Amino acid sequence: MSRYSTKLLGFGDNVVDIYDHLKTMYPGGNCVNVSVYGKMAGCEKTAYMGYFGDDDWAELIMDALEKIGVETVKCEQLHGENGYSRITLKDGDREFLDFNEGGIRGKTPYILDDSDVEYMKGFDVVHSGNYSFTESELHKIKEAGIPVSFDFSDDSTEEYYEKTAPDVTYAFCSFDGTDEEAKAHLKKIISMGPKLAMASRGAKGCILYNGEKFFAQKAAPLTEVKDTLGAGDSLIASFLTGYIGRVKDGMDEETAIRESLEEASAFAAGICGMEGAFGYGKKYE
Repeated sequence: MSRYSTKLLGFGDNVVDIYDHLKTMYPGGNCVNVSVYGKMAGCEKTAYMGYFGDDDWAELIMDALEKIGVETVKCEQLHGENGYSRITLKDGDREFLDFNEGGIRGKTPYILDDSDVEYMKGFDVVHSGNYSFTESELHKIKEAGIPVSFDFSDDSTEEYYEKTAPDVTYAFCSFDGTDEEAKAHLKKIISMGPKLAMASRGAKGCILYNGEKFFAQKAAPLTEVKDTLGAGDSLIASFLTGYIGRVKDGMDEETAIRESLEEASAFAAGICGMEGAFGYGKKYE
């Protein structure tokens, strides 16, 4: 049963994470993960929208989404290889060995038509990211009045931020610098247009800026660490789920941010106890 009235749509990447050290494949990808974690965190409805290949990797992801209850009515299979990332773990931290740049999805960007945008209007937020090949479509979502969540990467350049951030409502990134450097980075992001910007900082927790005030959240203690692969995605999904739901229910902005950050920190810590982003592994020879 849902805890919040939030409706969240992931638009963009899906991949199979191939764990060489375990000989196991797991469904993944930032946008798929956020959709799944949104469901786990208590969203009323979550969906994923994107292209799949037509191989066994694609079938693994689609089967997992169906079992979890993530809607996929706006997905399509194309002839070609699904996206994958080959990964190993060292002391619980991921190390990427190889990837195929999204497979067929990377070669065939998803171009939104009017019916796609109309479908998106049924959600409180559309989440995408910098490995999704969706940058050219974000303006259509924003112009339709739909909030956009976007996950920037460690290697996002200032030019990339300047091009993408104006179409984003909720901006997320990871940041390894000092507190002051993180705050300066968030201020710069907000100056480009987003309403909220959050920097996740691993064991240091996270910092959020709303254009007026900074909110710091300590990382929740980890009881068990099997895999940190989904930590950042789960933080995003849980925060969006709780924040949007609380605001819709009439909670004031500052309290909604604080309570949602605390909840998201605990949720992300729990996800680190799972193998793969969210389980559903399949062995291979």
